[in-house]
Amino acid sequence: MNVRLARLVRHAPLAFLPLSTVAMTLLASACGGKASASIATPTSDPNAAPTYPPTYAPPPTAAPVPTAPATAAPGPMTGTGPATPIAPMLAAPVQPILVSMGQNEAQGAQPDGSPFAGQFAAGQTLEQVINIKGNGCYTVVAASLGIQQLDIALVIQPAPQLQAITVMQSSGAGPNATLGGKATGCWRNPTPFAGQGKVILRATSGQGLAAAQVFSK
Repeated sequence: MNVRLARLVRHAPLAFLPLSTVAMTLLASACGGKASASIATPTSDPNAAPTYPPTYAPPPTAAPVPTAPATAAPGPMTGTGPATPIAPMLAAPVQPILVSMGQNEAQGAQPDGSPFAGQFAAGQTLEQVINIKGNGCYTVVAASLGIQQLDIALVIQPAPQLQAITVMQSSGAGPNATLGGKATGCWRNPTPFAGQGKVILRATSGQGLAAAQVFSK
């Protein structure tokens, strides 16, 4: 018997020796070598591709649906150019107002020429040329339909090469206007010389038709 086994048997009963120890010792004795135990460890392939933990990919989101831009409601017509002249008979709805205003605002004066009328957008003007008498006194009345603010200006041209001068303007508010009425008195030419002037109607606010009548004395 092997000396090492004999020592183990001498110092410990065979029943209490682990079977693995006994088996290994006997195997070593039979082969004439020393027993050795090894623990198998897993080996890895150096050429294998590295592995990574799985990652979470969020689900794709739908692209936003394009929407058409909001369209603003069309506003009232506006302009800064001339109004469209119309025949006075087309302004018949405001003719009774002109007659009444002339009787109240131009007492003692007579109509100077025929009425003139136009179709206005907000901000547009209508001009009427008149002949101003020396020392003459002038009143202009105007009435409108659909226009919120109507204004009148009287302009004279002292000479062709000189700038036109506004000599009087209406000052009231509303769809009808008076220049040189009984509240302020008619505008009087301060010279004995005749000349040329212009009456300018302006639709300052609103749109519609307007008509005017010039009176003088």
